[in-house]
Amino acid sequence: MNDETVVPTAKAKTEVTTVLMTDGRSVNFAGKRKVNKETVIDPSKIEIEGDVAQFAADAVSIRMDFRNGETRLIPLPLSLLARFAGHGGEQKFGDELASSAAEPMSEEDMVLAIDDLNAQIQAGNWGKGRATGGGGVSGASLVVQAIVEATGKDIATVKAYLQKKLDSDPALTRRALYDSFRVAGTKTGIIIKRLEDAKLAKTAKVDADAELERV
Repeated sequence: MNDETVVPTAKAKTEVTTVLMTDGRSVNFAGKRKVNKETVIDPSKIEIEGDVAQFAADAVSIRMDFRNGETRLIPLPLSLLARFAGHGGEQKFGDELASSAAEPMSEEDMVLAIDDLNAQIQAGNWGKGRATGGGGVSGASLVVQAIVEATGKDIATVKAYLQKKLDSDPALTRRALYDSFRVAGTKTGIIIKRLEDAKLAKTAKVDADAELERV
């Protein structure tokens, strides 16, 4: 019998290098990162009144800092501002659909993630980035479906409840909240297991019981 105790390997701390830029700023570069990018907005050059927004030249710029100390501040031309906004919007919503190969999102999960983000955007909230618990969640649509079935509430009410719960606790991630409803033995956990089994049965290519007789 092996009595050795396996000690989890501590995650290596990311090394940060501070570089003095040519404009006098000190910028941190994590790990082997060669360039940092950020959007620079000058609120004094933007006026919003009702549904009308006015932008002056240099209102929005992109700053790119390079590890060798070089920096570039790139003002976005007013003539291309709408296109840049559209491109950024595509990227923002596209990022919401990123998922790992181990936990892929279904089409239903993707639609739910986009609807959730859109609700936040339309309310004037940028939303959480994936690093801070934002982003779509694999299996989210089944969780919502299970809560609807367990409570008898409609989808809009359930989605509003989930978002309110997340908004009330900044430390609570969408993944952690949804996983709470997946716990085995809970009303929603039982429903989710049934829904997952039914979904898996539809994708079966052979009769597993019949195949056992042929092994």
